[in-house]
This record gives sequence, structure tokens and C-alpha cells, in this order.
Amino acid sequence: MTLTVLIAGAGPGVSGSLARVYAAEGARLLLLGADDDVLATLAGEVEAAGGSSSTRVVDLTDDTATRATIAEVVDAEGGDARLDVVHFNPSAYREQDPLELSVDGLLDDVRLGVAALLSVVQAARPYLHDGARITVTGSEAADKPWFGAASLGVQKAGVRNLVRSIDTRLREDGVRAVSVTVCGLLADEGPFTPDRVAEQLRAAVEQGGASGDDWRSEIRYEG
Repeated sequence: MTLTVLIAGAGPGVSGSLARVYAAEGARLLLLGADDDVLATLAGEVEAAGGSSSTRVVDLTDDTATRATIAEVVDAEGGDARLDVVHFNPSAYREQDPLELSVDGLLDDVRLGVAALLSVVQAARPYLHDGARITVTGSEAADKPWFGAASLGVQKAGVRNLVRSIDTRLREDGVRAVSVTVCGLLADEGPFTPDRVAEQLRAAVEQGGASGDDWRSEIRYEG
């Protein structure tokens, strides 16, 4: 059966690499992002890799728009509309330390990097079946924040915590959630390239077998 994968926060980095990984398996990608040109490029890459895609531009911090967009893009698939995998990728990088960062700035960043996951999961829930999976791009910043970008650590700690709650809430329905904590800086070479991280996110979906036994809601990728 062809996988249907929704990626929220699709772009040229880890989420783009993950889209191409699934495309190589012949998956159908539903891509939500902030930039139409970026999405168009990614859609071409998905097709070249062997998959198909549908794209939508949406501001994930807009709860109403996010919910409407997810319903629209999934329902457009027709038939027994369903999602096999939902991946949540976005975070905000604001290079401000705790004495520069404003309350509003922190809340704006948390709205994207944490709260938007609620919009995505709640909107996707009617389409998630027994065996569906939710993945999130995590970061070691949750444990070892850099003071110079103080909001990022807050986002990554918050989203990891939220993933655990989502996993606990949905596991009785056969839906599991996991965050993959990337314990290193993304780079063009070495173990922390976007492609290598994407491989870890893909593998996380398969943990515990079809039943999800021994499922972990956090996997640490040490490189």
C-alpha cells in the first residue's frame, strides 16, 4: 500500500531530505510550508525520487488556517482519506540571549516550535489509523541550550515533552509518536547531514514492530 505522509514545516533541510526518503519508497507526500517557491522545488525533487506530492502554503502559527489546510489537502486525496505518517519539523531560530529576548519573542517562537504541533496533530487525528505514526525533529538543545539562542532550547524541550503526552494519549488507538533528538549540529558532511538525520526519522517509525511494542517516545541520534 502506498504510504501517505504529511510533513508540516517542509523545506530544504531535514524535512526535505525526509520527503525524498519517503518518495524513494513511492509515497504520496502532502507538504505544508511557508514558501511557495521552496515547496515547488521540493515537489520536483519528490517526483524525481519516485513519489508524488501535493503542496500548500500555510502559516503554522495560525491555528485556524493550519486546521483548514490539513483537512483540505487530505480530503483532496479522495476515497478513504488517511494519513500513515505525520512529521512535524518547524522551529524558530532567534539569536538573542535571555537578556535580549522579549516575552513576546519567546512566545512567538514557542507558538511555532511547540504549540503548532497541537494544531497539526488535532487536525490530522481523524485521518490517523491504527498503525499511524507521528515523528518530530528534536534537538540536543533541549538538554544543552545555547544561551545565545535562548528560545530554541525552550522550544525543543517543550516539543519533546508534548510528544510524550501525545504518544501516551494515542497509544491505545494504535497511533504512536516519537521525537528524534539530534545530538549534534547539522552539517554538509559527517553524521549530522540532513540526509542522515532523515534516515533516523524514517527508522524511528519502524521501532517496536507493527504492534509498537517497546516503543520509545524519544530516540537520541548520537551520530
